[in-house]
Amino acid sequence: MSSHTPDWAVWRSLIRPGDVLLALALLALLPALFAWCWSGDSATRVRIYQDGRLFAELDLQAARVLAVPGPLGTTSVEVAAGRVRIASDPSPRQYCVHAGWLSRAGQSAICLPNRTSIELIGKDGPAYDSLSY
Repeated sequence: MSSHTPDWAVWRSLIRPGDVLLALALLALLPALFAWCWSGDSATRVRIYQDGRLFAELDLQAARVLAVPGPLGTTSVEVAAGRVRIASDPSPRQYCVHAGWLSRAGQSAICLPNRTSIELIGKDGPAYDSLSY
């Protein structure tokens, strides 16, 4: 019979108290890192496009509903409390309506069949050069 030490016992013998402290410190910083990496810039304005052309640019602090005419009918864009959504659209699948409320710079919703789109702009301008479909 040979004495064989299990693999976990070998690894356990290599761990020092400093290693445990470092791992705990990294776990404690993980939520802050997560929030920093995924918190986008708040949007200040929304650009509404119809058929690739700028239809309107609105301030997100002014509540209003805008009717945007398209080839299938009217798309309703609602702005309220610093956020925007496509409230209704004549497109068959309603993907842009299901996107819901948008509030972060760089977010967008596109209604392809009706050729209508919205994009949110932050204080530093658009996050990309163009929006096309």
